[in-house]
Amino acid sequence: MPGLIVVTGAAGALGTALSRHLLARGYRVAGVGLARHAERLRGLERELGGGFAGLGLAEDSAAAWDAALGDLERRLGAVSGAALVAGGWRGGSPFHEERDEATWRSMLDENLESAQRALRALLPRLVRQRSGSVVVIGSRDAERPWSGAGAAAYTVAKSAVVALARVVASEVGDAGVRVNAVLPSTIDTAQNRAAMPDADASRWVKPESIAAVVEFLLSDAARDVSGAVLPVYGRT
Repeated sequence: MPGLIVVTGAAGALGTALSRHLLARGYRVAGVGLARHAERLRGLERELGGGFAGLGLAEDSAAAWDAALGDLERRLGAVSGAALVAGGWRGGSPFHEERDEATWRSMLDENLESAQRALRALLPRLVRQRSGSVVVIGSRDAERPWSGAGAAAYTVAKSAVVALARVVASEVGDAGVRVNAVLPSTIDTAQNRAAMPDADASRWVKPESIAAVVEFLLSDAARDVSGAVLPVYGRT
């Protein structure tokens, strides 16, 4: 039976599409965001109905995660899985020309550090109950790093997220917990269409397509799949 899934980055285009997809298939969803996403999360609660609960973090820290998950468990019961969608993208100059480390640090924090903090909070709970599935969102750049030219910080951060998912999958597998990664190419969102108006968006991958792959990995149908890295590239 579908359970309670934590979705980070729920206020974004992919997180919202995934939340809708999961709700339509009987899951309950706890959408996680930071304080600046509170209004959007409240709007999603109104739009998506009683199966969706917005979960605000005062800050992206271990303490905030533990407090939020403790509150969630008291209200809605045990978490059965999670999809770590939260992240960010920022291009820039070629690596050898970049002298400001702000982009580098930002991409590591928004992608790798956000994923590791979520995993540190979620995995002990899943290991204790000896069940659960986690899906992290990487990027095609992790396997085709040349496609990330001009965005080295993002490419490195997403590659590290995928490596983290694979190593923790080997650590928690005997406890009945699965961890997998999905690698999208360019996602067909309003933001990406505005940023790349001359691109052929029909070749990009739809959020709903990614959501279907994530839902499969969360489901019992994928009970024998862990440590996998699945490409979802559309036609790019």
